[in-house]
Amino acid sequence: MTVMSDQQGAQTRPNSEPTAGEHGTRHTDLFDYDAELRLHNELFRAAARVGSRDRVLDIGCGTGQSTREAARAAVAGSAVGVDLSARMLERARQLSEDQGLPNITYQQADAQVHRFPPAHFDLCISRFGAMFFADPVAAFTNIGRALRPAARLVLLVWQDRDRNEWASAIRRTLTAATATPTGGADPFSLADPTVTEGILAAAGFTEVSFTDVHEPVYYGPDSATAFDAVLRLWEFKDLLANLDAATAEQARTRLRATLDAHNTDDGVYFDSRAWLITARRHRPPHPICPNHPSGANERLP
Repeated sequence: MTVMSDQQGAQTRPNSEPTAGEHGTRHTDLFDYDAELRLHNELFRAAARVGSRDRVLDIGCGTGQSTREAARAAVAGSAVGVDLSARMLERARQLSEDQGLPNITYQQADAQVHRFPPAHFDLCISRFGAMFFADPVAAFTNIGRALRPAARLVLLVWQDRDRNEWASAIRRTLTAATATPTGGADPFSLADPTVTEGILAAAGFTEVSFTDVHEPVYYGPDSATAFDAVLRLWEFKDLLANLDAATAEQARTRLRATLDAHNTDDGVYFDSRAWLITARRHRPPHPICPNHPSGANERLP
């Protein structure tokens, strides 16, 4: 396992996605993950290094920004985005059609069990979409079957909750407590590099590397917009739903104060840490030619 120091300040590249304002996501009731993760996405796109002929699989694609960027780079290849959310995929298809991308498709499927075409893809990417599998070894094994030998895997996942201010500080604001949530989907399930490397190794991946990514997340141009955005996130929406009316109003007041404290001239930002993980699908060894005079040193082509 290789662990590298943090990356910051990636340069924007010509095949980047239009901004949230250009494609109108901010006008829907879907949370705008693309705006939130703009700085992360620049690093993720650079690490993916999509080739012009690559066939790309995007796991947990959401509204499809990373899938569309892959399709634009793979001009003689293709990109397939997979997600469980029908509403996000509807938006993804609309945006892809609006942007005239003929080499892109989307599938509503569970990547843990979906029957992908075997040994088909050159690259699998996932931007914060691979942390929610009930059985991660089974999931990555299934994904691995869809990749050709030595194909690349590029993941962006969150580090520990206590290293992500957007999760810990906002949760404390809404609950007035520091308890770590239990049960349900865990966005921090791949935070431990040793555990995650073991998962990927068991699933047939090698050359696993972790790069520390230290970039803020963005919640809007001002605290009022950020307030609406935060309450679209399922984790925080559920927290408020479980409170009585008076307690929920107190939590909203604390949230507004927290967002005001993080409001800058450039918008509302919270600190975050993530891992950029790269790996390769295991390449089976060439079979030995038993009748060759060189014996075990000679391999079949």
